[in-house]
Amino acid sequence: MQRTVFETPILRHLFVLVSRVGLWLSGWKLDNPFPAHQKYVLVVAPHTSNWDFPIGLALCFAGGGKPRWLGKHSLFKRPAGPVMRWLGGIPVKRDRAYNLVEQLVETVARYPQLTLAITPEGTRGVVQTWKTGFYHVALGAAVPMIPAYLDYRRKRGGFGPAIIPSGNMDQDLEQLRTFYRGITPKRAENWQAEWQWRRD
Repeated sequence: MQRTVFETPILRHLFVLVSRVGLWLSGWKLDNPFPAHQKYVLVVAPHTSNWDFPIGLALCFAGGGKPRWLGKHSLFKRPAGPVMRWLGGIPVKRDRAYNLVEQLVETVARYPQLTLAITPEGTRGVVQTWKTGFYHVALGAAVPMIPAYLDYRRKRGGFGPAIIPSGNMDQDLEQLRTFYRGITPKRAENWQAEWQWRRD
């Protein structure tokens, strides 16, 4: 797997310093340390604003996280493509069937350490249903799901408790929905606190 900025000597330390200063100036803080699990699916929600990415990235640097994340393939076109991959991005084409879940399960199994960040909403716009690919990846790879959040009201980012997929999707995802009810996104009008899940 391609080396990312998180494994790049010298520059990584520079980004850590810049991120900590930027977060301090803007008032953002990390509520708790990055999970200690070797491998897990990081469920990133709510996702309503372009600001989620730079703030989340800064928190990753400041907190020592090294996530890989999924993004729509158009973000990876030149000239931005190499930079996005260097930042940990994995391009995904939403309009085609690529057996993506199976590929991601194999990827998780291949590496001894991996944090795979996925936004179940799939868009910054208003959605009432979550895509459940992240759940099937965690279940197939036998790794925990850990909810990650940015709470714009408190200017806090952090993580919830690990959820081990049991195979009972309704029960497992209800735990996620309960956790996210108290989180305030950047654009609250785009957030459906009572979202359902699409059985894809």
